[in-house]
Amino acid sequence: MDDLLRLAEDPNAWAALATLIAMEVVLGLDNLVFIALLTNRIDERRRGLARKLGLSLALVFRLALLASASWVVHLTDPLATVLGHAFSVRDLLLLAGGLFLVWKATSEIHHRVDPDDEDDDQKPAAPLGLISGLIQIIMIDIVFSVDSIITAVGMTEYFPIMVIAVVVAVGVMMVAVGPLAAFIHRNPTVLMLALSFLLMIGMTLIADGFGFHIERGYIYAAMFFSSVVETFNVLARRKPRRRT
Repeated sequence: MDDLLRLAEDPNAWAALATLIAMEVVLGLDNLVFIALLTNRIDERRRGLARKLGLSLALVFRLALLASASWVVHLTDPLATVLGHAFSVRDLLLLAGGLFLVWKATSEIHHRVDPDDEDDDQKPAAPLGLISGLIQIIMIDIVFSVDSIITAVGMTEYFPIMVIAVVVAVGVMMVAVGPLAAFIHRNPTVLMLALSFLLMIGMTLIADGFGFHIERGYIYAAMFFSSVVETFNVLARRKPRRRT
């Protein structure tokens, strides 16, 4: 209650809240793209349920980690040293998440670039099951949740601010995931671009796990520029050609 009163009276707290919400939304873009891509492979009747459950689980993980914020801070403490480099629990989670994203994006790109790799008489791959999809969403939720909460803990000491920022960010993701997934589904070239984003994000997580930090601003700037160019391409393809 005291923190809420302080939040209402302190302009700096409001500034911290606005900044943290923006940071959480930006950091959630990676998770949002992954969920949008993955749920598009689930049966159409269950996609909405999968997206809601996936993002609800993301919210649960973030709130649980916030409740144990003191433990999350120690995830950056050295756990083991390999070839002169000290690895923490956070580093291992980033490595695991990065390798998973690289494998997932590479396999999906290969499937779409060379769809005739299998026999012609073989039936097409069955849609992804709801449980299988949720398991993969949970795996990547854990990775992105740890990074998100460490950022939140480093930006403010007020617990209510962190909770509000996380809830608002996940709420924005819930609103955006449906339209984003539908847009990707309607435009195959955008799908390939999104898979390339996942591949780049995976490599960024691996580099971060090995101690080579790459500013996310550069990654998001590249994603934004590529998205704008692809948007123009989509609009150009939809525009009917003039008759000569």
